[in-house]
Amino acid sequence: MSTPRTAVVTGASSGIGAATARTLAAEGFHVFCAARRTDRIEALAAEIGGTAVACDVTSEESVASLAAAVGGRLDVLVNNAGGAFGASPVAESDSDDWRRMYEVNVIGLVQVTRALLPALVASGAGVILNVGSTAGRVAYEGGGGYTAAKHGTKVVTETLRLELFDQPVRVCEIAPGMVRTDEFALVRFDGDRAKADAVYAGVAEPLTADDIADAITWMVTRPPHVNIDELVIRPRAQAAQHKVDRVGDS
Repeated sequence: MSTPRTAVVTGASSGIGAATARTLAAEGFHVFCAARRTDRIEALAAEIGGTAVACDVTSEESVASLAAAVGGRLDVLVNNAGGAFGASPVAESDSDDWRRMYEVNVIGLVQVTRALLPALVASGAGVILNVGSTAGRVAYEGGGGYTAAKHGTKVVTETLRLELFDQPVRVCEIAPGMVRTDEFALVRFDGDRAKADAVYAGVAEPLTADDIADAITWMVTRPPHVNIDELVIRPRAQAAQHKVDRVGDS
């Protein structure tokens, strides 16, 4: 009996992370569901036959425990843990929000990748997939901290690809545009439901977590010689950051 392929998904407690864990499990992967909220990842792991690992990606000690749980071989790493905090202009921004965004979207990604890279190399055909954003490509007002962090995600991805060019590890990034999940906008606006809902107001069909999970799974299951450097994915209604078809717009 062959050994099942393994995958780690960070930020697996909700949204894109949880959806990706489910989709990878459906493709036959044993998924290590990593996140801080243990109750959620334990329920998810039980549902999909995976393994729950409590992990705060900003803590090196916590990441070391994740690497120990995974062991010496890993096929796929999905660096999904991230987040946006606040939407103030730069002149009015909160430095702590900026630090939190850089810590989770860049430093956390680096720590997890560094810790799991030996296991990915050992698989002989590992894949690192970083979840970026269209915010990592285009600046917009009120998004300085998040766009700076996601530009960081993009550059770390590009650097890894250059540094690992002769290793059996592919390095990919998915950059979603407008995705409606249960928590992303709500967290960004500190629980203000009205502000969170306004992000998607009038947009008939924003992307869903399942849409992104489907794309991620396609990317990481290409033949080992095929690298999807980056995939930018938006809803049809969003032509660009500032060009969104909203019902009722004149």
